[in-house]
Amino acid sequence: MEVYFDNAASTKVLEPVKDIVLKVMTEDYGNPSAKHKKGMIAEQYIKEAAEIIADTLKVTPKDILFTSGGSESNNMALIGAAIANKRAGNHIISTGIEHPSVYNPLAYLEELGFTVTYLPVDAIGNISLEALKQAIRPDTILVSVMYVNNEIGAVAPIEAISKVIKKKNPSTIFHVDAIQAYGKFVIRPKRQGIDLMSVSAHKIHGPKGVGFLYIDPKVKIRPLIYGGGQQRGLRAGTENVPGIAGLGVAAKFMYTDHEQKMSAIMDLKDYMIERLKEIDGVTVNSLKGDLSAPQIVSASFLGTRSEVLLHALEDKGVYVSSGSACSSNHPGVSGTLVGIGVKKELLDSTLRFSFGVFNTKEEINICIDTLKELLPILRRYQRG
Repeated sequence: MEVYFDNAASTKVLEPVKDIVLKVMTEDYGNPSAKHKKGMIAEQYIKEAAEIIADTLKVTPKDILFTSGGSESNNMALIGAAIANKRAGNHIISTGIEHPSVYNPLAYLEELGFTVTYLPVDAIGNISLEALKQAIRPDTILVSVMYVNNEIGAVAPIEAISKVIKKKNPSTIFHVDAIQAYGKFVIRPKRQGIDLMSVSAHKIHGPKGVGFLYIDPKVKIRPLIYGGGQQRGLRAGTENVPGIAGLGVAAKFMYTDHEQKMSAIMDLKDYMIERLKEIDGVTVNSLKGDLSAPQIVSASFLGTRSEVLLHALEDKGVYVSSGSACSSNHPGVSGTLVGIGVKKELLDSTLRFSFGVFNTKEEINICIDTLKELLPILRRYQRG
């Protein structure tokens, strides 16, 4: 039996998503900018997806900009907003546990002359609101904070963060990387004070290569891609209609009976944490219940390297991650694990287990039994 616990990296596509993607690719394949019927049918898919997504957030469809995924959404939010608002200042604030698709655009902006302040986090992955307040300056144009940390599942107090920002400097733009949060949490950008928000489809059982950026109408933002003026001139290029249609179906699915779906995944997380505690030399880095995201469990395994354990599990048909799928392309020490104070000897011994709507407790039992079988062997080998 195959056990897939790497849903934070990518999820299995839903059958209805697969069906609509195939239909658009093979039947309704017109260019949405074309003036004929096939073009109008394609355009309708985009409109319907925008309406579905806007309804899940209680915003208007024109606030939704479709992108190629989370990385593009983060890049556009950070670079587009920074450049558009440069006259107001050149200071940006973020945290010490962001995703590479936030860090790398920020590094690029630093090369352009912007100044970035990175706030540290506490042992559960949260920034100090007082430290944030002190860091905001008259020339702070942008704050970027991850809603759910992709490695340990820490949940940022988004509304409280926004209130601190807007009270200290009302013109500062608040960007939220919600790539691990959308679909798992009820998000209300207007109420929570979110100005820009990034989302990716393949984290919610949608297709890869598509996502969106929520843009509050009052936010000034510059395009990154210029051309034919699609999407109100904010992102040129023919839209990925099959992907957008699939994203719409996935979003509707995730927010239908949402509470029940998330309760079931939360139960899996809590069960996994309890079962991990049965194993000697295991430190769980994620919190139970609503103190952390429902879908992510991080655990460190003393006496074995994460990559060795990952591949040993893979050989037994259990798929997990040694951290962010994106950062694993650039091996090194996890900034998140360092930031929350994980012991030095555990930094290279940590795995992430992440759940989706298809997972079961039976799979967790298989995973735990496999860990109990493998760890004594691997630890002996490591010591030798």
